[in-house]
Amino acid sequence: MIRSNFIVFSYTIGDRASVSNQTTISILIHNRYIILSPSIRSFLLQSNNNHILDTPIEFLPGVGPARALTLKNELQIFTFRDLLYQYPFRYIDKTQFHRIVDLTEESGAVQIKGVLRRVEILGEGKAKRLSATLRDESGVIELVWFQSIHWLEKNLFVQKEYVVYGKVSWFNNSPNLSHPEIEMVSAENTALAPTFDPVYPSTERLHQKGMDAKARRKLMRALFEKLRGAAPVDESALNLPENLPDYLTERFRLLKRAEAMLKIHFPTAPEELEAARKRLKFEELFFLQLKLLRYKLRRNEQTRGFVFDQVGDYFNDFYTNHLPFALTGAQKKVIKEIRRDMGAGKQMNRLLQGDVGSGKTIVAFLCMLIAAGNGFQSCLMAPTEILAQQHFISISALAEQIGLTVSLMTGSIKGKKREERLLNLASGAIHILIGTHALIEDEVRFQRLGLAIIDEQHRFGVEQRARLWKKSTPSPPHILVMTATPIPRTLAMTLYGDLEVSVIDELPPGRKEIITTHRNENHRLRVIGFMREEIAKGRQIYVVYPLIEESEKIDLMNLMEGYDSLSRDFPKPDYQISVVHGKMKAADKDFEMQRFIKKETQIMVATTVIEVGVNVPNASVMIVENTNRFGLSQLHQLRGRVGRGADQSFCILMTGFKLSADARERIKTMCATNNGFDIAEADLKLRGPGDLEGRMQSGVLNLHLADLAKDQRILQVARETALEILDADPHLQLPEHRRLLDYLMGMSQNEKTWARIS
Repeated sequence: MIRSNFIVFSYTIGDRASVSNQTTISILIHNRYIILSPSIRSFLLQSNNNHILDTPIEFLPGVGPARALTLKNELQIFTFRDLLYQYPFRYIDKTQFHRIVDLTEESGAVQIKGVLRRVEILGEGKAKRLSATLRDESGVIELVWFQSIHWLEKNLFVQKEYVVYGKVSWFNNSPNLSHPEIEMVSAENTALAPTFDPVYPSTERLHQKGMDAKARRKLMRALFEKLRGAAPVDESALNLPENLPDYLTERFRLLKRAEAMLKIHFPTAPEELEAARKRLKFEELFFLQLKLLRYKLRRNEQTRGFVFDQVGDYFNDFYTNHLPFALTGAQKKVIKEIRRDMGAGKQMNRLLQGDVGSGKTIVAFLCMLIAAGNGFQSCLMAPTEILAQQHFISISALAEQIGLTVSLMTGSIKGKKREERLLNLASGAIHILIGTHALIEDEVRFQRLGLAIIDEQHRFGVEQRARLWKKSTPSPPHILVMTATPIPRTLAMTLYGDLEVSVIDELPPGRKEIITTHRNENHRLRVIGFMREEIAKGRQIYVVYPLIEESEKIDLMNLMEGYDSLSRDFPKPDYQISVVHGKMKAADKDFEMQRFIKKETQIMVATTVIEVGVNVPNASVMIVENTNRFGLSQLHQLRGRVGRGADQSFCILMTGFKLSADARERIKTMCATNNGFDIAEADLKLRGPGDLEGRMQSGVLNLHLADLAKDQRILQVARETALEILDADPHLQLPEHRRLLDYLMGMSQNEKTWARIS
């Protein structure tokens, strides 16, 4: 049945043979959200399987269907649990009262207790306001409201004592408070007890629906009343079962869970707030680590891997006779770690970190040779066609020396050529397949895939990477994920908590450190002159413009204007300029890239399509325009396009004059260091680490309170504790760990996690 914009479903639940034992429930669907009738609410809450925190938010006193829809739309608050875990982002100190005579223009927000002396409506139309005066023992202050005037007039009483809170402003040398919070003083009004009032995330829509800061605090108090039930006002009586073993709370001197929850929302002193934060941060990070480590344990127990029990002739021949340069110590160490994994009888799931130019590609190729030597195929999936082609060119040149067949699969390869490659792949004639996300299409079938390598893995969605698992039977392929964006140890142990981690922390000998400088428009002529000097030495130059999806047309116009400007500064026939951007056809991009590689052009004007995969040792200068529009990891990747030869290389960061604080910090970091791990630490602090268990790969991690950049010590302790527990009790079967298992099961209920996919 459809009523206006509501869809209504009615069901009868209960004993078919007895009408008296049946209950009719109604479910209303409105704007994608389900509104439960009182009958279904009663039915659901009678179930022993539902905790009170699972109650839909519309059933909290003071919410109702209309406000519930707003909370769902604006803040994704669907249940009591969602509301409880939305912690305050700051607190208002209401533990002290100020005297009116002591107020100054610098007083800011103050709390005053006094008697209301006058209440009247002044002005007309848009200038209409409610004015009142409050007197304490030291003086008088005016209170002014421009909204809810008639409601306030009826509910404010002269000669009664009130507590007001607001920001002081001055008019005609007298203090006033505009739109202050106001509460009547009474013995029953416990809300006036000295507190640090919580301030919660909000939106304009919430305020329009009457859910301002004061109303939100009322909702939270109502929630705690529900959690107390008929119990006295005592945090120990809250219906929030403890989820940590007693020996952990005692060892680390942590508050109990219920007490911490109450004090994070309604602390009465800074010490209480700090203790609550310590407990809840530890809890978040501990259970996060416990989940990741259990995934890893379960995978090692349940997921068998192909056994590569020999190095093989391909590897030995290439290593002995064709290796183009000596491996660094770090590269040798990483290859040993990978060989050990692939021969252990379990599926390898390893992350390979290495800074730009550290030699990850040759390591990947040597691993492919081990797979080939054991009779298995390999694939390498890259995020862009340019990078896939670059890998194909370099790996084909190495593989042909030992008789291995390498093929390329991208979206631009179609028709008979594509069909032929698919047949050769399925027959086993292709030993190594390199490509883009085209590799995960259903029609791409391997005869015997044993190793899947994913380059720049952060550029793929988790679901995309997961589809590679299905390309091999009866066991999944060994997985090696590579990134040239070094990851801080803190983030690596969390974001990749169920992967083994290998690090190439050594650059090939002879590389010179890239000199990075910041320049603005006042330095444009000097930069042009420097470019001419480098070109005169026979060097080549990249000039990169941002290309952001939301404003592609504007950015493309900026790029073309930049090209026109450079064409005037570097005219033909003395100079030649290439242009590469994402809107070009693959063949056109490749043509321009090849011109640059062959030194037919001296300058390449490009977008971030050249961020990875372009290897031109003769290019010695990287100029990044509008640097403030790039993230740190992107800037580090772009800088890594130069410095690949023996010549001194330079990176010039161009900006306008107006820069945000974050942009200044990014530029300062880039100029201060070439170390990718230092840059990654700074990036973590500026950007946040991304969604750990979900599919979001950047932005804020799904932690309610903990901050990986600031809480590294707590994270370290949480991980060590989780490891200690799982070493002693891998399946959490001991009685003292029953709480942990129950809580983990509750976390996992109805949750589809992607954390186990590398």
